[in-house]
Parts: sequence; C-alpha cells; structure tokens
Amino acid sequence: MPKKKIKEIFIGSNNKGKLKEIADLLPKNLKIYSNLDFKLKSPRETGISFQENSLLKAKYFCKKTNKICLSDDSGIEIDILNKAPGIYSANWSGKKRNFNLAIKKVYREIFKKDKNWKKKKIVARFICVLTIFWPNGKFISKIGKIEGRISPSKKGKNGFGYDPIFIPRGKRLTFGQMEPKKKYSIDHRSRAFKKIRKFF
Repeated sequence: MPKKKIKEIFIGSNNKGKLKEIADLLPKNLKIYSNLDFKLKSPRETGISFQENSLLKAKYFCKKTNKICLSDDSGIEIDILNKAPGIYSANWSGKKRNFNLAIKKVYREIFKKDKNWKKKKIVARFICVLTIFWPNGKFISKIGKIEGRISPSKKGKNGFGYDPIFIPRGKRLTFGQMEPKKKYSIDHRSRAFKKIRKFF
C-alpha cells in the first residue's frame, strides 16, 4: 500500500447526499474533487456485491480523472425481504432517484410478507463499502455496517435515501430525525471510513 498520506482525492459519486457526507468525514485540509468539477457519468454497476460495485466505481473514476479516487457503494438490507433491496437500493428509487417511491416500495413489499408487520420488529441494516483506488492500480476496500429496524412510518427530513425509515439499534430516532453530526458519528459510512482514515 502507498506510504504517502493522501493530499487530494476525487469522490466518485453523483449522489449529492453521499458527496456531502463523505466530504464531511474527510480531513478539512484535503483537496477534494467531485463530479461537480468533472461532469462524469457514473459507470453501470454490474457487480453482485457492495464490494464489487464500490471497486468498479473507484477504478472507473480513477482512470477517467487520473486522480486517487474514493468511491462508496451502500444500501439497506431488510431481513424479511431476503435482504432486499441490498445492492439494488438505488434502483428501487427509479431513474429519477425518487426515494419516496423506494420507501413506498419497501412498505409494500414488507406488507406482502406480513400484514401485521407494523407491530413487529423488522430487522434491517445499512451497509457501506468504501474503496480507495490509486492510479498505479493499488486499491483498498473496507466495509461498515449498522444494525437496526424499519420504522412503521417515515420520520424526519434530514439525511437522504432510506434514512427516514431506518432506526439504528438502541436508538429511538430514525437517521432522518437525527442531526447530521450525530448520524455521521455512528452510521455505516463512518464505520467504513474509520478503517481507511489512516491513509489521509
């Protein structure tokens, strides 16, 4: 692995929520580039795991920009749905990435499995894999997970994606209700980031 600390990085994502959260996790003295600077389309995610898709994106954006790249692949697994939507979490939101539609689909699919689900604990987890890819072909990937459950209704305006329906284990608020700093301190992305922080 490269010994030199990373001084500048390209965040390989077109998701504004992810961009903000990753940028907030990174050291303040780091020079950060993103698709706001380069206007690159994201690659097709053809992997069959979070790890594969995270690597695929990091490698793609690194080759396009010739910069060290950090990419994320993340999603929510819901046990009653056989761990769906999983790597297809973004796809459930449609082409326009409307997560209100995705959340409605989650509720619809859970209801098909159990009509009384709102009285039960619907186990779920958020997973994030962060990959750093260097122009010399070296890379490192780390996974972060947080266990929790699905809220019976949408709560909170903070965060993005499925945040308004996910309650972390041991908490009463959804990620959507939490202050961003509180969420960042415990969520799947920060847990993955802690494992790669030494490179910055």
